This record gives sequence, C-alpha cells and structure tokens, in this order.
Amino acid sequence: MTLQQLKYVIEVADKGSITEAAKSLFIAQPSLSAAIHDLEEETATTIFKRNSRGILITPEGTEFLGYARQVVQQAALIEEKYIARQAVKQRFSVSTQHYSFTSSAFVELVRAQGGEAYEFILREGKTYETINDVRNLRSEMGVIYLSNFNEVVIRKTLREANLIFSELFSARPHIFIGRSNPLAGKTSVTLEDLVPLPCLTYEQGDQNAFYFSEEILSTLNHNKSIKVTDKSSIIDLMVGTDGYTISSGICPAYLRGEEIISIPLEVDEIIRIGVITHKDYRPTPLGEQYLEILHRIVGGMQAG
Repeated sequence: MTLQQLKYVIEVADKGSITEAAKSLFIAQPSLSAAIHDLEEETATTIFKRNSRGILITPEGTEFLGYARQVVQQAALIEEKYIARQAVKQRFSVSTQHYSFTSSAFVELVRAQGGEAYEFILREGKTYETINDVRNLRSEMGVIYLSNFNEVVIRKTLREANLIFSELFSARPHIFIGRSNPLAGKTSVTLEDLVPLPCLTYEQGDQNAFYFSEEILSTLNHNKSIKVTDKSSIIDLMVGTDGYTISSGICPAYLRGEEIISIPLEVDEIIRIGVITHKDYRPTPLGEQYLEILHRIVGGMQAG
C-alpha cells in the first residue's frame, strides 16, 4: 500500500467516478483502475462497487476512506514542515446544518487562529451530507439537531456511520420572520397563525425524507411552501416576503437586532442541537477551540 494509492481512492470517492478522477489526476483510466484493484486486493477490502452509473462506496470502503484521509493529511503536514520547509498549514473543517451560530463561531476561530498558512473549511449543507462528511472524516465534526420525531432514524444512521451525538443545547421551537411580517407584534404564535403564510425550508436533495428535514413538524402540509438550499436565500425571503421558518430561536444579534426576529412557537416539542463526531475521533487543538467558541456563543445568545 502506497501513499499514492490512498490519494487515488480519495480522489475517486470525491469525484464519484473513476473516469473523472483519472482526468483530474492526469493518468490513464486503466492505470487508475489497476492501482485501486491492487489496493483492494492487498487490504482484502472492497472499497468501491462499480455499476452502470459509476461507483458506489461500500460501508467498509467508507471506513477505509476515513483513515486514508487522515494518513494523507498527516503526510501533507510532514512534507510542508520538513521537505518544503514551509510554515505548517493549519487545517480544520466542520460540516453543519444551516445555523448562524456555527458560522459565527467559525469566523471567530479564523480570526483567532488564522496564522500565516491555513485551510479552514465550513461546509453548510444538507443533513445527510453533514453526516456523511463526518463519517468519511472530510470534516472533523458536524452540527445537527434531534427531535422526538427524527431521533430514532437519525440515531440509527449515526450508529451505522460510527458517529456519536453530543448535545450542545436544547431549545423550544421558534419561528424566524422579518420585521414587516404580520405576526411580528405577537409574543408567541400557534400553528393556526402560520397557515396563511409561506413556509420556508431547506431542500434536502435525494435524501428528502421527513426525518432528514432541518425543520421540525416536517410532516405538516402547507398551502404555501418555498424550499431553498442556502442560508442567504432564506434570510432574503424572510425579509422580502411574509415567509417564516422554524428553528431554535438562537440567532446572532446582527440578524435578530436588525431585520430578523424570533417568536416562540406554541407546540409541545424540544429541539436538541448537538455535535457529531466519529467514535474514533480525537479532537485537534483547533477542534477543541471551535467547540469552546461554539459553547460560548450559544450561551451568550441564550442569555440575550
């Protein structure tokens, strides 16, 4: 097994295609296929399954890729420090559902630890992708939520991915709306109050099951529904329309204090937001610092 072979399988996994990976690696497709076959033979591990649409990563391949990424990252650090004689590049990555407090903590981490050379990655996206990023160790940690409705399915998914959920905080559901929304003057709202208004949610792609929704009460029918994929769009829609989204009520002051407000939703639900990590995860110094910042920011927002 060579470092080059590990780089090959990572590239194939990231591209989802041996053909596309061969192009990006500037090698012939048969050579790449042979190198991967040799690695699978040597390790007695089926990393990929081939089909007419490309490749699929097997469960044992997912575990193998997680360790391969760690080896390749550590090798890159050694090359930078002892061969290239460059300052060691700091690296940290986190995947998360669409929460403003996670990006606020990320910004603070970059400001505190940027240094001369770094590569920090904030992946903000779909629930299943967040879980998969941590499963494959593309991200050091992820941030998702649990509720009474989705907990059984999400915890099963986490167990199968060898991931652990550690609660960050719990909160009563709130709606986020713009200041011009007809409900803006209320101290609390009911589900009946929301019926005439557009419901804003995050689209989940191929994993669009109710259990992977980023919003609670995902099984409710809505006369008006708007799905988006990014946080800036949902904020624009809250400000520019009468739309609402349901979340934890934890929102940075620069949003809550200006155009966006949160109002408690009168439902018998609890949102538990937490950090997911691989069961074999050992926090890096940057990971520990990010968690400390996250706890402090969330604590300050709750107090506010």
